[in-house]
Amino acid sequence: MIKTETRYAIDPATAKTLDTDQLRDHFHVAGLFTPGEINVVYSHYDRLILGSAVPNGSPLTLDHVEATGTQSFLERREMAVLNIGDTGTVSVDSTSHTIENGEVLYIGMGAGPVEFSGAGRYYLLSAPAHHTYPTTLIKIADARRVEMGSKEAANERVIIQLLHPDVCKSCQLLVGYTQFAEGSVWNTMPAHTHDRRMEAYLYFGMPEDARVFHLMGEPSQTRHIVMANEEAVISPPWSIHAGAGTSSYTFCWAMAGDNVDFTDMDMIAMGDLR
Repeated sequence: MIKTETRYAIDPATAKTLDTDQLRDHFHVAGLFTPGEINVVYSHYDRLILGSAVPNGSPLTLDHVEATGTQSFLERREMAVLNIGDTGTVSVDSTSHTIENGEVLYIGMGAGPVEFSGAGRYYLLSAPAHHTYPTTLIKIADARRVEMGSKEAANERVIIQLLHPDVCKSCQLLVGYTQFAEGSVWNTMPAHTHDRRMEAYLYFGMPEDARVFHLMGEPSQTRHIVMANEEAVISPPWSIHAGAGTSSYTFCWAMAGDNVDFTDMDMIAMGDLR
């Protein structure tokens, strides 16, 4: 079973007028990881698709999705699969890949149907592609690790870059995740925007009663969305994307847009935030 939802792009002036429920309707994504289902959310920001696949004793196949307007989901798209569950198997073009927790499978354009099985909880990210790159399993040992922050600033963390030009080629997808040391709760602060790329966050690895206050909006008009475990949020190119949690957590970040330069950011001075 494949469930599909569409989220339309809106401008920052409109976003200023939204109340809490309306803000969540446009940007917050809940209920992704439903046993026995594939869920797909089609965003009009750079046509990024985010979703999930959770086999429940039976394999799940991702192939035709009406929202893409193509016969096969990957006909004109690339995809990254992050496993946030136990060991599972993803089969692509007659080849099976065993994916451990924290690993990413990059799947190139034109690969055909994708089958998910095993005990994995698969987070899916897909963007339009213009070139075919090889399907590649990216293990944690292959990732580029960047340690940042400090205990004093409550933001001691490691950025694990998996789908990144230094690790694996892609057309426009960048994917990785950030893990926090115990006692650190602030992410992506000082804040930034990148007008040339949109972004999506998945918050996970959180206790059920924990929450992250995700900050978004223009620097002069910040808003917040309260996030629970395994919930995602869509970040427009014009918006900051930062947050603070009630406990340590992990978040997956994914970007799509004009380039794959991870450092292409427009930094926001702390004094300019409102």
